[in-house]
Amino acid sequence: MKIRPILATAVAAAVTMPALLLSVTPAFAADKPAAQTQNKPSIAELEKAAAIAKAVYDDAVETEKAAKAALETVLSDTSPLAVAAKAAEVAAAEAATAKKVADQAVVDAQAAVDTLPETATEEEKTAAATKLTEAKADAETAAKAKAAADAEAVEALDARDDEQVAAFRKLGQAQKATKEALADKTAADEALAKAKEEGGDDGEDCVPEAKLTTVVTGLPSTVVAGTKVNFNLRVTNGTDKTMDEVLPFAYVHATDRSGLNTIDDLVHLQWSSASSSKWKTVDNEHYMDAISPLKAGAHADIKMRLTIDASAPAGNGVTFVAGDYFNDNGTCGGNPDLEGYEFLIAAAGSKPGKVDDAKPSKTEPKTSDLKTQSGTSARPVSGSLAATGSSSATSQLALAGGAAVAIGGGAMFLARRRKTGSHA
Repeated sequence: MKIRPILATAVAAAVTMPALLLSVTPAFAADKPAAQTQNKPSIAELEKAAAIAKAVYDDAVETEKAAKAALETVLSDTSPLAVAAKAAEVAAAEAATAKKVADQAVVDAQAAVDTLPETATEEEKTAAATKLTEAKADAETAAKAKAAADAEAVEALDARDDEQVAAFRKLGQAQKATKEALADKTAADEALAKAKEEGGDDGEDCVPEAKLTTVVTGLPSTVVAGTKVNFNLRVTNGTDKTMDEVLPFAYVHATDRSGLNTIDDLVHLQWSSASSSKWKTVDNEHYMDAISPLKAGAHADIKMRLTIDASAPAGNGVTFVAGDYFNDNGTCGGNPDLEGYEFLIAAAGSKPGKVDDAKPSKTEPKTSDLKTQSGTSARPVSGSLAATGSSSATSQLALAGGAAVAIGGGAMFLARRRKTGSHA
C-alpha cells in the first residue's frame, strides 16, 4: 500500500507540529505549506517523528501523574491551607460562642437593673448600672471579634477551595494533554507502520491531475452554531479522457477563536446525490461513493450538508475537498492539492444577516515539479453518482496555508489512498 508522497509528508509534519495553525482571523493564510512540495519522508524520518511523539506522550503521562498527586495532596486534611482553614473555622466557632455568652450577660444585667426593688440603695442602683454598661461593652467587643473571626474563616476557606479548584483544573489540562499526545503518538505510529508496509517502490503509477477539479458553491462564509447549511460540490473531469471511477473527498476541520482548541467533533459533514438521495455521513476516510464513470469534460454534482452543533463555540472552520480517479487499466491519480474553503463559526443564536459564499485559496498549484507517484491500497466503497453536462476545466486551488498540519492527531486523513490492482 502506498500513499501520495506530497500527502504522506503532511502526515509526518502534522504529528510533530502543534495543531494550532487555524488563526483567530476570519480567513487562513494563503501561502502553500511546504509539506505539499517536499519529498516523501524516509522511514528514518518517520521513526524520528514517532520517537518524538512518544517522548511527548511519555512526558504528558508523567505530568498527569504529578497533577494527580498534587490534587491528592491539596485535598488532604493535612495540607497547609486545609489546616489553616480548619483552625479558622474553630476560631470562628469559639468567637461565636463568646459572643453568645456576652449577649446573655447583657440580658442578665439588664434584667438585674429592671428588677431592682424600690428599696434599693443608690449604691445598689449604681452597681447594677455599671454591670450593665460593662456587659454591653463586652458584648460589643465579642461581636467585633466574631466578625473578624468569620472574615478570617471565609478567607481561609476560599484559599483552600481556590487551591483545590486550581489543582482540579491543572489535572484536567494534563489529562487533555495526555489524550492529545496519545492521538499524535498513534498517528505517528500509524504513519510509520504504513510506510514500512509500503516497502519498495513497486506498484502502480498514480499521477497528479490538476484538471480533475473539485469546486464548492453555496457554502456560507459564516455558519451559525446549531444550524445546518446545504451547499454543492462539483467534480469535473477537465481532461480529454474518461475516468472510470472518481472518488470525491471532503473533510471539515474547525477550532475555537483562539485557534488552540479543535472542535471537529462538533462539526458534521454529509452528502447525497441524484443516485443516492438519502443523506449519508462522509466516511471515516473522508470519501464519498464513487462516480462511475466520469467522462471527459463532464461533471457530477454532489449535495453537501454541514451541521454545527449548538454547543460549538464561535470560531473558524475550513472544508477541504479533492478527488482521486482510478481506471480499469490500472492507472490512477488525483488532485495534487486540497482545496480549502474557509468559514467563520458564529455562536448559537447569532444573526449574521446576508453573508457571501466561502472562497477557496487563490494560490495556483505547482504541479510541474511533482514526480509520478506510485502506490496501492484498499479503495473506499464504490458507488455510482450521476455525471451530466460538460464544462471547461476549473483551475485547482491550493490548500489554505498551514492547514494541512493543523489537523494534529487527526492528520491521517491526508493519507488519501491509492487503489489495489483489482476493483473493490
